Amino acid sequence: MAQVQDLEQAKETLREWIAESERIVFFGGAGVSTESHIPDFRSVDGLYNQSYDYPPETIISHTFFVHRPETFFKFYREKMLYPDAKPNDAHIALAKLEEMGKLTAVITQNIDGLHQAAGSKNVLELHGSVLRNYCTKCRKFYPVKAIANSTGVPHCDCGGVIKPDVVLYEESLDSDILSSSIRHIRQADMMIVAGTSLTVYPAAGLLDYFHGKHLVLINKSVTPRDSDADLAIQASVSILKDVI
Repeated sequence: MAQVQDLEQAKETLREWIAESERIVFFGGAGVSTESHIPDFRSVDGLYNQSYDYPPETIISHTFFVHRPETFFKFYREKMLYPDAKPNDAHIALAKLEEMGKLTAVITQNIDGLHQAAGSKNVLELHGSVLRNYCTKCRKFYPVKAIANSTGVPHCDCGGVIKPDVVLYEESLDSDILSSSIRHIRQADMMIVAGTSLTVYPAAGLLDYFHGKHLVLINKSVTPRDSDADLAIQASVSILKDVI
């Protein structure tokens, strides 16, 4: 059962647990990126609540990418790329925690590359990254500007379509990244979960692999797993800067 504490007490508890822990894993969702002004799909003003000819989950599906690539890339450029976004306090705090030798891995559902930009080294991207793109025909690598600076459907020199290295709806997670994430979680003595509603599977199911001492959930709203946590904090992920 999660401890019920006011915010200052919760931060002090979190600070103490971090100090005594040696193998911490961080698992984060969209709420980590919203602090950098990248919209959360499921927030009140997020993409799921905006008006399009098709729902966002339909547009960023594998089927839509294959059969309506022009519309897919128009949406992708307008709503999925945020080249001016910068790491926020949470990203920076986590990079510091890794530098201290306490954080063994960042597991993220985000695709923006901001954890790496902040200095984190061991980042496991469950849903891929907009910074990587490849030709679906010859597998040649392309940087993000190949998509951002193109119009229509971007093509490789060989004629193949350039696809963002992100996991679309209907696609499976990378098995190697998933396995590595599970291994880190199983070995952790503390797990901090932040900025995620814990409603998207299989990612949300990763919590089931944690059997360490302290499970901490940080989210602005209640999650279905709050009762499983040792400490559940309803707050912005930016509180990490106050405890690290």
